[in-house]
Amino acid sequence: MVNSRMPTLDDDLALAFDLAPVGLCVSRDRVIERCNAAFAAMFGHTPAQLLGQSLACLYPSAVEFEHIGAQGLSEMQRSGQYSDERIMRHCSGRLFWCHVAGRSLSRDQPFAYAVWMFEDISARRPVAVPLTTREREIVRQLAAGLSTKEIARLLSVSPRTIDGHRARLMRKLGARSAIEMIARLVGLS
Repeated sequence: MVNSRMPTLDDDLALAFDLAPVGLCVSRDRVIERCNAAFAAMFGHTPAQLLGQSLACLYPSAVEFEHIGAQGLSEMQRSGQYSDERIMRHCSGRLFWCHVAGRSLSRDQPFAYAVWMFEDISARRPVAVPLTTREREIVRQLAAGLSTKEIARLLSVSPRTIDGHRARLMRKLGARSAIEMIARLVGLS
């Protein structure tokens, strides 16, 4: 006998979530409650492997998980949503650029329940050279268009410290100017 049940709106929403061409994740207190196949595949897992896992397992380091979380928390408390481009880690250890956007159910407790979209943007923004944790933090801010002073304030260091990191990044990338360095970091050259 053929099941003649008509699909419900819930069926349609579940299908849209599961088949979305970008990674989708529902988290509670930064723990994965549900994710689609695109999200899991982006990180080299199956959805079942990620259920109940902290989002920390997807970051290159615990420091980046904490730092990006602190930035996201304050923005989500202010607006209810957060978006950035950052470097994430595949289960193989390969690092890749990812566009992330999220929305919280409650501004009072943004991480209590949130929905996230992850998009692998490594095709247009490859990770060009191995970077330290601090360099990845600085690169993320440079790619967002922040100045040395703004980055220093955000990371609670002096502008001279940021200048030193920028100089090392320029040498690593073989860039002759700050513009060339940023272009290489974001995959434009």
